[in-house]
Amino acid sequence: MFLVDMNFVDLEKITPELTEQHKCYLAKQYEANTLMFGGRKVPRTGGILISMHDNEQQIKEVLALDPFVQSGAVTYAITEFVPVMASRDYAHLLA
Repeated sequence: MFLVDMNFVDLEKITPELTEQHKCYLAKQYEANTLMFGGRKVPRTGGILISMHDNEQQIKEVLALDPFVQSGAVTYAITEFVPVMASRDYAHLLA
């Protein structure tokens, strides 16, 4: 499992149009069932994604096509983790 920490680096590029392209692109990834969760940081300095990709290269390939990344508006850091504890409602996600 991977946590992607996206950070805005060029706010002038974050237009409503680019944001909509980013959301539409990610919606396709959710439909493919490889992204689990995502959303804005508070305060709004970027976003977080949680991914079920098999390896880091796969999530990097997805991120490379994200309009936010392609525009240079965001950078990201990827952290791989293995969930070992969960509440009852999420226990099915454990490796």
